[in-house]
Parts: sequence; C-alpha cells; structure tokens
Amino acid sequence: MDDAELVRRRLRTVGLGGPLDASTPAEVVGWFGAVQSQDYHPAKWGVAQRLGGAVTDAVTDADLDRAFADGELLRTHVLRPTWHFVTPDDIRWLLALTAPRVHQLNAYYYRQCELDDALLRRTAELISDALAGGNHLTRAEVGAVLERHGVVATGIRLGYILGFAELEQVVCSGPLRGKQHTYALLDERAPAAAPLDRDDALARLVRRFFTSHGPATAKDLSWWSSLTLADLATGLAAAGDALESIDVDGVTYWSAAGAADAVVDETAVHLLQAYDEYLVGYTESKRLLDLADVTAGARLDVANGVLLLGTQVAGRWRRTLKAGEVVLDIGLYEPLRAAATPGLQAAADGYGAFVGRPATVVASRL
Repeated sequence: MDDAELVRRRLRTVGLGGPLDASTPAEVVGWFGAVQSQDYHPAKWGVAQRLGGAVTDAVTDADLDRAFADGELLRTHVLRPTWHFVTPDDIRWLLALTAPRVHQLNAYYYRQCELDDALLRRTAELISDALAGGNHLTRAEVGAVLERHGVVATGIRLGYILGFAELEQVVCSGPLRGKQHTYALLDERAPAAAPLDRDDALARLVRRFFTSHGPATAKDLSWWSSLTLADLATGLAAAGDALESIDVDGVTYWSAAGAADAVVDETAVHLLQAYDEYLVGYTESKRLLDLADVTAGARLDVANGVLLLGTQVAGRWRRTLKAGEVVLDIGLYEPLRAAATPGLQAAADGYGAFVGRPATVVASRL
C-alpha cells in the first residue's frame, strides 16, 4: 500500500468519499465520537456534508440548529481543550476518560487565573444551582451569577471556570437563545450512564477513532484525544481484532479490520470547514493531504475553509451571504482542470442548498 491508497481509504472513512451510513446529525457525530466545533456555524456544515442526499432534499443549516436545540447534539470542551460536538450517549464516558488529561493541559492557565481546586469546585456548585430546572444561561449571565457571589468571573478567567464545570460533567451546551449560546445542566441534557472501566473506555475510543479516521497512526490519535501514547497502547491491546495495522515507509497505520480498497473520484470537489475532521484529526500523517506539496510557499488569505480536489488540498474558500445568494470566493493553488469544473459547481450548489440560497462561485489563484 502506498500513500495515495492510504489517503483514498481515509477519505471514505471520514465520510467524504461517499455519505456515511447515517440518517441523522447525531449518527454522524456518533460515528466520529466527537467532532471539533469551536466555530459553531461551519461545524454544522461539516456534519451535514456527511449525510449526503440530493441538493433538493439536503440537510440544511436550520435542521442542524434544530438538532442542537433539541439536545441531539451537545457541545462541550472534551478531548483537546476546545469545543466539540458529542452525542448524549457518548459525552459522559468521553469526559470521564479525557478530563483528567485536559485538566493537566489547563493547569498552567488555572494558576495564571488564580483558580485553585477549591474555588473551581465552588464555582461549579454555584453554576449548577443557577442552571437547575432548565434555567439555561448565557456566558455573561453565568458570569453575573458568580460576581454576585463574590467571584471575579470575566474574560479568560470565566472561560476556564466554565471549562472546568464542563470537564467535571456539571454543564454542557443548552439551546441557542437567538444568536447566543447558553449553558445547561448536563444531567438535564444527557441520560445517566454506568461508568466504563478505564481500559474498556480506552478500547472504545481507539476503535471509534481508527474506524472513523483510519488509516491513521497512534500519534494522530494522541493528538486528537490528548491522551498519552501509553494510554493508547493499552487501548490498542484491548481493542482485539476489531482493528488491523499496516506499515508504510516505517510508519504504522491503524484502521478497521477488513477495510477494502477505496475508489475516489479525483475530479470531485469538497468545500471543507477549516476545522473539519479530515483536516484536524491528524498530526503525524497530515502530510497525506498534500502529497504534491502544493501549499508550500502559497499565500494563505484569511478564509473559512479548505477546498479538496479528490483527496488533496487544492485551495481555500470563504463565503459571503448576500440578499438572495451566497458568494463563494475560491482561491486555488493550481489552475483547476476542466474535468473538475462541474465538481466545483456541484460543491457550491450543495453549500447553497445547506444555507438556503443559490451559490455564485468567484475563483482566482492564490
């Protein structure tokens, strides 16, 4: 197996080489375990892309908002210290497994913000009391509650107070209030679940990642999960025969057992949000996304997404919502060959269907 086949297989497992076997946003997120969503609106597009369907019956931005409002998707700090979409069924075991490690990564900032363990636990109790009974509050409102109890709760300090409460399974996302995010009690948004043995949780995480992101390496998973390589070795040992490995140029790649060779349409275009799992799920093997090194020395304008041609990074894109249309500004590293032009328009039309407006493409060289 060579690099090209590795990345073809990967495109399929992440749901870009064809729709996943999923019919709801929650099933897409559950496939991955967690989906990075620090930028809420683009992250919804990343989920919708995996559901496929014709432009006329595509999942829309409003559909994702409804799923989020109904609690089918939750948003919290888990894995790396950043926002992720997770499902109610997965949030508790993932937090139990990864929160100690994320707390370690946050420890410096807790000290910088003068937040010791006693104060953090007190603030978590105050927040829990304030949210009880479905009383969903915005970040600013939570800060005001804490201030009334004599706790300085502004800026980055408030962010780490809330992050601690998330990691301790006290709070998670509530429904949007207009354009503002709210917090809710986790106990009111996700069912209670029996705790998993740590080794069982590690095995579940390892299987989930390599099934949804493979072929990938242990270092990729360590980056994605924030867990140590020693932890992941335990998980791999416990994963049994659900996974298989292959060595390519001295690097070991893991994937679901029995994965078949993948066929990829090299003229297909994908408009990915900047934090799509295909992009941020890897560190050691991220080079597979640019085998021709087309991005070296390229001018990277501020943009909100990455354009893929087949399996490879080929450009960047950003959107501008206007009255009656969405304009997609496309920047290409190399001229787009004629055979891929219909694919670009198809990708633009898919995004237009998602936001409910016809799409206009404006393409240029980077």
